[in-house]
Amino acid sequence: MKSINVFVEIGKKRIFVGAVDWPGWCRSGRDEKKAFQALVDYGPRYAQALHSREIEFQVPTDASDLMVIERHDGNATTDFGAPAIVLDTDREPIDRIEFERFQIILQACWQAFDSAVQRAASRELRKGPRGGGRDVDKILDHVLEADRGYLARLAWKYKREGGKNPVEELSRMRQAILNALEVAVNGDLPEKGPRGGIIWPPPYFIRRVAWHVLDHTWEIEDRIV
Repeated sequence: MKSINVFVEIGKKRIFVGAVDWPGWCRSGRDEKKAFQALVDYGPRYAQALHSREIEFQVPTDASDLMVIERHDGNATTDFGAPAIVLDTDREPIDRIEFERFQIILQACWQAFDSAVQRAASRELRKGPRGGGRDVDKILDHVLEADRGYLARLAWKYKREGGKNPVEELSRMRQAILNALEVAVNGDLPEKGPRGGIIWPPPYFIRRVAWHVLDHTWEIEDRIV
């Protein structure tokens, strides 16, 4: 198979390996070998997440199918548990075809999350060893708040509407994300956000949002009793 381009983000406590051209497919480990293996292990689950949009994805057989094209030092966010570094390739202009492909992949990740939430609706989620772990409603709220924070990285203001249930709010949030991305890819973003925050290039934004929603999709799937 053709090699898949990946990046490596190296923190002090955690290392992320993610696919440059496949938003959402990104895993971590305590060392580089474990991070690569985790990415390969989650290949079939990523392919399943893309199935709803009939996106062709060839699952790698092992880490030799992955080619590192960028390495970066991580930061505190990396060690906290999120891929935090904007790649050099993210700063290059993205053509329309690739942008639309990224959007379709993001929407597939959203649909995978929705399916996991629906399957868990009448089920209990397994607790952690000390009784920890969010229930489905709290995971939904967490994803909504994270997406709202991410939108600020595109200089996009978003206010949640009181009284709406989380599913309705998710629909509004996702449309806001698509609208914000359309503005961003046209180059109409300011250099800094409304409060002086760093603006994220569209490829990194999509990878980060897709990673986050899939991370919680797989958490729900793994915790359904």
